Amino acid sequence: MTGAAKKDRHVFQAIGLAKVVIEDGKVVEVGQPRLNYCPLYKKFRGMEEITPEAIKENIEFRIRDFGLCTENRKVRADDYVTFGVSEILSTALAEKKIDAAVIAADGCGTAIITDPGLLQGLCGRISGLMETSPLQVVLDAVGRDNVVDPEETPIDQMKGAEMADRKGYGKFAVTVARPKDAEALRKAYGDRIVVVAVHTSCINHEGAQTYFDNCDIITACANAPLRKEAENRDIVVAGNKVEVYGVSETGKKLVIDKLASIGRKPYAGEPLDEPRPLLSSENVMDYIAHKR
Repeated sequence: MTGAAKKDRHVFQAIGLAKVVIEDGKVVEVGQPRLNYCPLYKKFRGMEEITPEAIKENIEFRIRDFGLCTENRKVRADDYVTFGVSEILSTALAEKKIDAAVIAADGCGTAIITDPGLLQGLCGRISGLMETSPLQVVLDAVGRDNVVDPEETPIDQMKGAEMADRKGYGKFAVTVARPKDAEALRKAYGDRIVVVAVHTSCINHEGAQTYFDNCDIITACANAPLRKEAENRDIVVAGNKVEVYGVSETGKKLVIDKLASIGRKPYAGEPLDEPRPLLSSENVMDYIAHKR
C-alpha cells in the first residue's frame, strides 16, 4: 500500500437501520434506529426491542464472536440464518448454478467470490455495509486480484460486475442496494447474470417496481412498497419474517432449490411476523444518509 494508510473505519446501516461506526475494533457511534422490531434478531438474539443500547451490545458481540471489522475476522462459515441471500448464493455456487458472486463485505468492499464457504463467512452475518477499510485477513482470503480496489475497498457493484465479466465468468450473481444499479446491470449483461436486491428498506414505490422489473431475487427487508408490489407479481415467496422473493424463472428456481435443501416449501399463507414499522418513501426520505 502506498501513501498514508487508510483510517480503520467501517460504517453500517445496521440493525433497525441505525448508523453504526466501528473504528479500530471499537463501536464509536450508534445512531437512532428507525425500526422497533426485527423478527430475525428476536429469533437469533432474543432482541425484543431495537434500541441503541441493544444495537451496540449486538455489534460488540459480533466483534468478539467472529472478529467483525477486525484482523480477527473469521472468513468462512456454514449456513447461519436458515434462509437468506448469502445462503441462496452459497448453495448456487456449491451446485455450480453460478460461477461467481459479486458481493460487498467488511475488509474488502466489493469483491468476486467463487468459494461458497467464503461467501457465507463474509456475508452471512452482516448487512447494510456503507463504508469499509482494508483488512489483511479478508484480502488474503479473497485474493487481492478479486477485489475492486484492495487499497480503498470501495463498495461499487457495477465495477465488480465489470471485473467479473473481464475475468470471463459466464454466469455470475451481483448483489445490489440501489434500483438504478439493478436496471443498469440487466441492460449491460442481460439474463446471463443473477441480480439480487439487498438492504431494500429505504426504497420508494418507483424503486420497488424497478427492482421487480430487473432483479432475479429480492429480499423485502422492512420495505412496504416491495410487499405491495409483490402482491401484483407472479413470484415465489420464501419466509414469513423477512420475505425473500424469487422473481424471474432463474430466481424462482434458486429460491425453491434452496428451500428444498433445508426441507422447506415456499410461503403458503402462514401468519406473518414482520419488521415493525414497515417503511416507505414517505417516512424514510429524510433518513437516507448514503448517496453518490
